[in-house]
Amino acid sequence: MITKNLNVILILFFQMMSLTAFSQKKAELNSLLDKNNEFVFPQTASKISKALNTKTVYYEDANDEKYAKWLPKSGLEVYCSIGNDDLVNEIFFDVADDKVLIIEGLPYNLALNKTTLQESKTKFKKYNAEHEKLGEDTSFSGGSKLIFKNGKYYTTLIFDSKDLLKFIGITTELVPAGAG
Repeated sequence: MITKNLNVILILFFQMMSLTAFSQKKAELNSLLDKNNEFVFPQTASKISKALNTKTVYYEDANDEKYAKWLPKSGLEVYCSIGNDDLVNEIFFDVADDKVLIIEGLPYNLALNKTTLQESKTKFKKYNAEHEKLGEDTSFSGGSKLIFKNGKYYTTLIFDSKDLLKFIGITTELVPAGAG
């Protein structure tokens, strides 16, 4: 009888642990996406801040280029360069490497740490998405990059070696092949 009770307690314990190990969060980007779940450009830093319910952190790089980032409670990291009049014309989404989170509600109905490479290849076939394996000298060694153009924007999806989506970048110019 004690063994049976111990088994039940252990099963419940491990179920609770698995629920917290992979926490699912919603990105809360609805007001920034159109009816096709595509990110609407241009945006302003203040609109993104309001949608994510967090403040904008401004910073500059060594070339005095302006950037902004948002770190909402969901664990999603959102960042971009800032153009004239505080306009945002490109945006990037990822999750810190030390956080095991699934973030849903992203552009194109994608989910970080959940959407697979194969799902994305199928979904973006209509845009003639190009697949590229990532080398050993990249952040996601053994992973893949999927790039497609929709209108005047390039979308770059980066997957880890387990083919799970880790990064989304939407830009007006194609990022050089060695990046990633």
